[in-house]
Amino acid sequence: MGLSEDVLRGDRLALARLLSMLENEEARGDEALAELYPHAGRSHRVGVTGPPGSGKSTLVNQAARWCRSHDDSRVAVLAVDPTSPFSGGAILGDRVRMRDLAGDPGVFIRSMASRGALGGLTRRAAELIDALDAAGYDRIFIETVGAGQAEVDVAGAADTTIVVEAPGMGDDIQALKAGILEIADVLVVNKADLPGAPATARALQTSLELSGRPPGAWMPPVLSTVAESGQGIEALMDAVDRHRGYLAESGEGEARRRARAAARLEAELRHALTRRFREGLSDGRYEAALRAVLERRSTPAQAARDLIRAG
Repeated sequence: MGLSEDVLRGDRLALARLLSMLENEEARGDEALAELYPHAGRSHRVGVTGPPGSGKSTLVNQAARWCRSHDDSRVAVLAVDPTSPFSGGAILGDRVRMRDLAGDPGVFIRSMASRGALGGLTRRAAELIDALDAAGYDRIFIETVGAGQAEVDVAGAADTTIVVEAPGMGDDIQALKAGILEIADVLVVNKADLPGAPATARALQTSLELSGRPPGAWMPPVLSTVAESGQGIEALMDAVDRHRGYLAESGEGEARRRARAAARLEAELRHALTRRFREGLSDGRYEAALRAVLERRSTPAQAARDLIRAG
């Protein structure tokens, strides 16, 4: 029996092996994903992003527990961890914080190294999400590395994006400037039992009202949670489900899927073309072009064009 068949019949070890192959860009993993791809497209992909210390991991942990206890849906969590400077692998902090989910056969947790991806998600993350989708998980939570303002690319991988803030962090207006609020489908003020939480919620609500969303567009709710105790998790998941319904009824869900597919196709095309070109390029020519850039005899754009023209 092949790897893809093992994944489809629910073999968790086979799924873990496949995810490792995909993350390491092994050919066998790509072949298995190609067989699994027709089975993907059914899950609800929920991105969770926000600044460090806002409690994203605890929130995801509570949301996953709620899903298991209330609608018995199978849940996967892809936690994109900071990269270890020594091994290049994930530090695994998120999996440590989700220990209480580890024994549930309906929950699959995977940590993935960010490997320096500025937006919090690596190029291969989309493939891991597809594999989890094909494996039959109903909800996939994608938690991005806590890099603050750069974490906007999670919206490109998710159907619904939750942006988590916390009082006293001073990130609400900063996030608006960086585009974080523009990608939010649900806004959460976590640690709502701390001083300043109502003021943070008001600031976010005001920012949303001034954002000039067109009539009929989805207006992200601003919710308050205390993830440590589970307070507000039911209201959060209700908002997530309402947004899922909006995507289906408005047609925006299909538009997002099309945009996601187009972006991935373009990224893969760019990656494949770059790799093919570099394979046919001698080290000497590349080093000469790099030296010209370093010595400011050529701009990077000029050097790239010269290399392409020279074939």
